[in-house]
Amino acid sequence: MRGTAVPATTTGALGSTGPADFFGELYISFWIPTAVLTAALVLKLPSIVKLWRDSLLRAVGGVLLLACFVFVFAVPSVIAWTNRVVGVPNVAAPWVYSLITAFCACCLLLIVAWRNGPADRSAATRRLMRWVVAVYAGVIVVLWVLFALADVPRERLRDLDTYYATTPFIREEILLYLVAHTAACLITYRLIRNWVRAESLDVWLRGGLQALGLGCALNLVFDAAKLTAVVARWTGHDLNWLSTDVAPPVAALAAICIAVGFILPHSGQYLHDRWRVRTSHRRLRPLYLLTRTVDDSRVPFALRATPELRLTRRETFIRDALLRLTRHLDEDLRRRAYDAALDLGHEAGRAKALAAAVAIQDAVATRRRSPESEETATATAALLTGPLVFPGRGTAVASGGSSGGASGSGGASGSGAGDPAGASGRTSFPEFRVSSDPTDLLQDIEAVSLVLREPAEIEAVRALAAASPAESGVPARE
Repeated sequence: MRGTAVPATTTGALGSTGPADFFGELYISFWIPTAVLTAALVLKLPSIVKLWRDSLLRAVGGVLLLACFVFVFAVPSVIAWTNRVVGVPNVAAPWVYSLITAFCACCLLLIVAWRNGPADRSAATRRLMRWVVAVYAGVIVVLWVLFALADVPRERLRDLDTYYATTPFIREEILLYLVAHTAACLITYRLIRNWVRAESLDVWLRGGLQALGLGCALNLVFDAAKLTAVVARWTGHDLNWLSTDVAPPVAALAAICIAVGFILPHSGQYLHDRWRVRTSHRRLRPLYLLTRTVDDSRVPFALRATPELRLTRRETFIRDALLRLTRHLDEDLRRRAYDAALDLGHEAGRAKALAAAVAIQDAVATRRRSPESEETATATAALLTGPLVFPGRGTAVASGGSSGGASGSGGASGSGAGDPAGASGRTSFPEFRVSSDPTDLLQDIEAVSLVLREPAEIEAVRALAAASPAESGVPARE
């Protein structure tokens, strides 16, 4: 029987009637999950290759690779091709069942690695992983033995599970792979459900686990549909549509959910980081355009620069320009602009940014009216800079100013020694102190850049700050 040729008329086999018939046999419901699973594997592959000793990553790679193989070789047209190449009717059945069983084993290995952590190399963990491999390897061997003993001469491309549901040996083979698959999905689903309740998970990992859990639940629906159709054949009923029409699309949805579960934690965090970096770069544009006018320079363009490098270069350019502007900053104007912004109803943080914007615009105008010589600019930069490190970038400014001045650079967060809080009637706002240390300006560049998008607010603050204290109601500060 094993040497007999595949019958010429097979259920759903590919013929040679033309391109239209060929494309009609492509089975998009199989290829879509295959494409999604392949995308997930491609995203994970660099990490898998780089950290090959990590059992967790190896299990992830195995799950994705085997899931791709399952959907490729389960396509009816590929089943017909496999049978024709090997020359044995229905030989694709134990092959697909073996892939599904290996997929189950990788799922369980993945759960073991996740549960115990990739650093766990205990004897119990190794023993459990060996047990999983041994059991499912044994199942695969039994599948092939049962197929060798079965008599299945008629090729079935779509309904083999129900067509041969009552045939000796193949009946046991079908039941064995379904039970093995169901057991793996039940264990995986339960462990994922318990894990997703942990409070320490970030939003992307939690979403990925939820997608994996949904994929396992849909796989259980697939198993239920197949088992129901098979048992119905045992009892003389016909529910073949559950196996041929319901189970395949459910399996496709399950595969998509599993792929999303692996893609989401990696790609979601990656895209979030890229969005954050690009947003910060875009927010700094107004201040960057303003500081470019200090000496008509710009950040050199680099085609291959990463978003992080472009952001760092823009931040560095802005801070260097602000250091060159320090000698032109009118700190009295800045202090009065802060008070004016508070009088206009702005909260303390925005008032500080508006005041800085007014002072920086004034300093830029002053510098353009009386540009420094190169020697003076160099001396000023050398005097102001020292070991300069910025918050979030690993630096703290130790400028030429005194340490006592730095203590007052917190802007709106410091307690001032100027006019008493009650004198201005703003007991809810902190006092604003200005020192010769430019640290606070260098820290708040994004906030200053954002307010530069509101020229009307800046002009209102400038106008109120330019008025005399008697006219504006802004108390003078020593």
